[in-house]
Amino acid sequence: MTLFEYEHTETTTAPASAVWPLWTDTSRWPEWDAGLREVVLDGPFEAGTSGTMTMPDRPPIPFTLTAVDDGRGFTDETRLPGATLVFEHWLEDAEDGTRIVYRVTVDGPPELGPAVTEDTPDAVRALARLAEASLRA
Repeated sequence: MTLFEYEHTETTTAPASAVWPLWTDTSRWPEWDAGLREVVLDGPFEAGTSGTMTMPDRPPIPFTLTAVDDGRGFTDETRLPGATLVFEHWLEDAEDGTRIVYRVTVDGPPELGPAVTEDTPDAVRALARLAEASLRA
């Protein structure tokens, strides 16, 4: 197995308070992440809660929220046969808004990390734009 690490940061003019609800309402994740068809969380948005993510043409993949810092960030973990994927999502104050930080660590086959993260910049950019649009609504 190989350890793969990746990070992407996007700055938005929206405050963290506009991004956070887009994260905690997992049913909305497909609105900003085109690689997802459905995300279901089986309980409250807090550490220890599990759920499933469904991508087009794939069976649901289980994940668990492993850490939640209300209003600031969360970490989730996905265990697959032969791989563990850890996704960290954090909001940091920026001069003119908020930095959205995504960190991904994949312990698994070497080709898995790049495949999992290839659309991350597009998804994070779309999340930022959706947060900004929510302020104009």
